[in-house]
Amino acid sequence: MSQTHKHKIWLLSSLILLFTFQFCSCSDTISTDKAIRDGELVVSKAKTFALGFFSPGKSKSRYLGIWFNNVQEQTAVWVANRNTPINDTSGVLSINPDGNLVLHHNYSSSPIWSTSVSLTQSNSTSTNVIAQLSDLANLVLILNDTKTVIWQSFDHPTDTLIPYLRIGFDRRANQSWILQSWKTDDDPGTGSYTLELSRSGKPQLFLYHQNLPLWRGGSWNGELFMGVPNMKRDLLTFNVSFTEDDNLVALSFNPLHKSLITWVVVQQSGFFNVFTWDNQKNQWNRYWSVPINQCDNYGTCGSNGKCNPLNFDEFRCTCLPGFEPKSTNDWYDNRDGSGGCVRKQGASVCGNGEGFVKLEGLKLPDTSEATAKEGWSLEKCGEDCLRNCSCTAYAVLDVRNGGSGCLAWHGNLIDIQKLSDQGQDLFVRVDAVELANYNKKTKGLRGKKRMVTVLIASVLTSFIILSGLYYLSKKKSKDKVMQHLNQFYPEDDHDIQSNTHSNLPFFSLKVITEATRNFGDENMLGQGGFGSVYK
Repeated sequence: MSQTHKHKIWLLSSLILLFTFQFCSCSDTISTDKAIRDGELVVSKAKTFALGFFSPGKSKSRYLGIWFNNVQEQTAVWVANRNTPINDTSGVLSINPDGNLVLHHNYSSSPIWSTSVSLTQSNSTSTNVIAQLSDLANLVLILNDTKTVIWQSFDHPTDTLIPYLRIGFDRRANQSWILQSWKTDDDPGTGSYTLELSRSGKPQLFLYHQNLPLWRGGSWNGELFMGVPNMKRDLLTFNVSFTEDDNLVALSFNPLHKSLITWVVVQQSGFFNVFTWDNQKNQWNRYWSVPINQCDNYGTCGSNGKCNPLNFDEFRCTCLPGFEPKSTNDWYDNRDGSGGCVRKQGASVCGNGEGFVKLEGLKLPDTSEATAKEGWSLEKCGEDCLRNCSCTAYAVLDVRNGGSGCLAWHGNLIDIQKLSDQGQDLFVRVDAVELANYNKKTKGLRGKKRMVTVLIASVLTSFIILSGLYYLSKKKSKDKVMQHLNQFYPEDDHDIQSNTHSNLPFFSLKVITEATRNFGDENMLGQGGFGSVYK
């Protein structure tokens, strides 16, 4: 039987099945005798995700996708035919005789989407293949006898980073996993914003707009991506997995609490957003988003410039030590730092007493041109950088366990940002004059810090001494009063009565003292005209 005749028989059989049987919408699998058509669903075992046909926004076009099944607002996390919509409700998803998932419409024999995998001769029978939707939103094509995965939607992400799905690349397999935004709210076609891990130099997390860097999350420093906002805090909520070796570079995450529903998405508006689902309000709440300020935009202060988002009143860009604005007019008059900074005129940073100044709490520069050396100490890193006149800066590669490894830059330093937390130290090469000025300022700052520490300690000591003297003085005064009263009211007078009112007993000072706990402040009710009143 010819292959063409075989496909015609399969297509006819599929049509008969479509009109004869009512498919079960509660199943999590698709097989050769169980296709799905528009209006039917495949639901994962734990009912967390659903696969079916949908129309996004105001669009009337139909798309095959996967969405959250346990939230009221339909939110797609994966779309199969994102660039080839169906114009009616005739869509059918089935397994063809070759063992591939195929999407048809209008009962045409030409699929508009397919998994396009090639099976070996021994596994070529379609009855040996099933498709299953997992509770992780992963649609997998499986050999039924060996349970071998031959295709999965996790290898073809769209705009959403689902927990356990990875982004990155595999050099050996020549495969990349990237996120690409929708075109519009109504069109899930591939948009102009892309999130991916870069391949050049030390891999970094980048958000691109039309292949130009828009935001940089930085490189992995052993604990986190320092450019990702509040990532140190988020490690208490999410588990982040990062793999980096000669062949594989991959990033994935998962919530530490299974009840937390998370939607991580690159949106067509140009933002990389993280949302969490609010069950009480039945809505998505934004957890964090980038870019959110001017300093988040890539290269805001150009080469050798540093951007500080907390400089609300002043210009947010400053040149690194030893550098000056390339264009003073743009920098000071127009407040445009994109032109960056250049080395100060007359500065010599090669064999003339140069050194390095330490800048703290930064998002390190773009590592696309940086070199990494594992296992090096910070001291060895500095010595090596000093010997190489082209080395402009260095930093610790891995911050864990006190820091190890070396990250060195040769050339311009781009996209540096001051961070309020989770930043790293950067050692920047300067000439002898700049180094002397820096050391002088550092000593001055240390002296001021020492003076402030001494002043604070002196004030605290004085306060403690004065408080102690006040307490002793008050206690001594109270003791004198007690001694004076005891001269007139002996302690053993328990039942003395008033001479004028026999029914009103007198109480001895001893009894009153015991009752008021030695006239303690905690028993004072207030202040009267004749003195303090106690209970």
